[in-house]
Amino acid sequence: MNHGMISTFLMGLVATGFSSVASSASQIPSQTPPPATASVFINRKPLQPGAFYPLPLTSVRPKGWLRRQLQIQADGLTGHLDEFWPDVGARSGWLGGDGESWERGPYYMDGLIPLAFLLGDEKLTAKARKWVEWTLSHPSEGGWIGPTRNSDWWPNMVMLKVLSQYYEATNDSRVLPMMERYFRYHLQQMAQQPLKEWAVFRWYEELLSVLWLYNRNGDPQLLDLARGLQQQGFNWKDHFENFLFMLKTSSEELGLKPGTFPQKGMSAHGVNNAMALKSSGLWWLISGDPADRAAVFQAFSVLGKYHGMPNGTFTCDEHLAGLDPSQGTELCAVVESMFSLEQLVGVFGSPELADRLERIAFNALPGAFSADMWAHQYDQQANQVMCSLLARRWTSNGPESNIFGLEPNFGCCTANMHQGWPKFAASLWMATPDQGLAAVAYAPCEVRTQVKGGIQVIVLEETDYPFRDEVRLTVNPAVPALFPLQLRIPGWADSVTLKLNGQVVSGTRPGSFFNLERQWKRGDQVILQFPMRLRTSRWIRDSVVIERGPLVYSLKLGEEWRKLRSGMTKPAIPPSADWEVYPTTPWNYALDLDLKNLERSVEVSEKPFGEFPFSPDGAPLLLTVTGRRIPEWKLADGSSGPPPLSPVKSQAPEESLTLIPYGSAKLRVTEFPWLGHD
Repeated sequence: MNHGMISTFLMGLVATGFSSVASSASQIPSQTPPPATASVFINRKPLQPGAFYPLPLTSVRPKGWLRRQLQIQADGLTGHLDEFWPDVGARSGWLGGDGESWERGPYYMDGLIPLAFLLGDEKLTAKARKWVEWTLSHPSEGGWIGPTRNSDWWPNMVMLKVLSQYYEATNDSRVLPMMERYFRYHLQQMAQQPLKEWAVFRWYEELLSVLWLYNRNGDPQLLDLARGLQQQGFNWKDHFENFLFMLKTSSEELGLKPGTFPQKGMSAHGVNNAMALKSSGLWWLISGDPADRAAVFQAFSVLGKYHGMPNGTFTCDEHLAGLDPSQGTELCAVVESMFSLEQLVGVFGSPELADRLERIAFNALPGAFSADMWAHQYDQQANQVMCSLLARRWTSNGPESNIFGLEPNFGCCTANMHQGWPKFAASLWMATPDQGLAAVAYAPCEVRTQVKGGIQVIVLEETDYPFRDEVRLTVNPAVPALFPLQLRIPGWADSVTLKLNGQVVSGTRPGSFFNLERQWKRGDQVILQFPMRLRTSRWIRDSVVIERGPLVYSLKLGEEWRKLRSGMTKPAIPPSADWEVYPTTPWNYALDLDLKNLERSVEVSEKPFGEFPFSPDGAPLLLTVTGRRIPEWKLADGSSGPPPLSPVKSQAPEESLTLIPYGSAKLRVTEFPWLGHD
């Protein structure tokens, strides 16, 4: 079994400046965000230097299909959730009300802030400011932030990430002093009020903000707080080095009971593992220990080997669930895996981690949403042939976990799902330590920042990647400027063509960053062409997955969306709705492939972009392949049974089948048996 598709995700968020941050007025900032040429902060000593450093929020603005995707999100649940979902409504404790006062308000803000400011949407920006304004204008005397009814460190960890993003977008002068007071308070209270429950397993989420602030003010007490967090937190390095969960877990094995938080259950919790992927990488910035660096890649290795899925994630419905493609992956784990990857790419500059980031962003992320992003799943499946209320073989989730809706199974994903697309867009480019730029992931965008010598530069990236193979960069410095441009060459991309102002540049290598350093002048153009050759990977029971570029392909099924009536599950609140989805075409096929030369048996066709690229009919790429039905491959408890062991035989007639990108297929088969021949 080839698990070179091991889950690969993680970091890059700590930085002291190429130039100093401009101080802002003490009053509430105007509605116009500051220019996106604010400082990049590199790591202060004694922190380890990062490979790359994140650009301040709004430095990278989405264009083309990616901006359209963010606009779909703004027009869907994200832009309207506070208008009808009580947990983030007007009575939220994070707005001074008597409602939910734990994690859901901060979770919502953690995605709404970057979405609003990247789109420059005045309505969304006003919503976001309202939330942050309440926190900034209601400091406690001791330094605590947020609702006084909450005494848990965990939700504040999320709010600290919100505040740091808000500061980068606005330069609001109240943010840094509030964070400084809060961290002093936490350091003082650590012994009397140690981390508990979720905070024990997510301590590194606060470490992110501690390091972010340290790189701005250099206060050595912040490193004392960082060490205290690590000492009180769960040892994820040991967890992944001595991994206990080689098989699907069960509630009985984990000791799960309502209202209890057993360590074994928390350590097998999927979202905890997704968040924890960055823990050793962040701690390495302080420790400098090679074992902490190695632990990052060990984490991906074991999760991929025992629970990995072809969409780049791992199964966790709600807890680690093994290799069967009918097991689920929680949407919170998808967006948190992406965030972990975005951080780790910055720390280590690993092209392998950046490849994994694209794989999740272009497959698993859109795969969990309806095309219009008005509904989402709690659990998605790689082989997902029916979304219904039938009880499934989840490790610990309820039967409604993979319907599409407002709050299927549990509301954490309803609050937390919003960070996926905007944080990905904001992380497409990063700064290099020598004051250049690095193309970490590819999608249409525009970068506005400063490079060596404080020179302002705009880089326009025009592309339909990952659906097309060409990326066109136009570099426009304010004056001619010498700086490096590091271009990621994906691991799957051999024979890349790179042209600079029409001239071919040699020396690119798959799975690396290609350094293009020169005196850049206005209008210089770089064109990358990535050969997106068809390839396969092998999965459980020797099943096969077809890939092309960063996209994974799935069988296109006919879909019948049935709106659920109130009372059949937790009733959706208009204008949202809950949906079951049933197949109208067969799904149980084996593919007839020439595994040594896929081009002989698979036809690739490009289509115009539909209004919703991540929908069955709007997908801009499709594959045509032949296959035969396997009658013995049947449903099991509402899901497809395990794929028959390949190679398989079938006397059924040969049929022409259409495969579309995984993220476009809301019903899908992704891991296929394949036909053997005598």
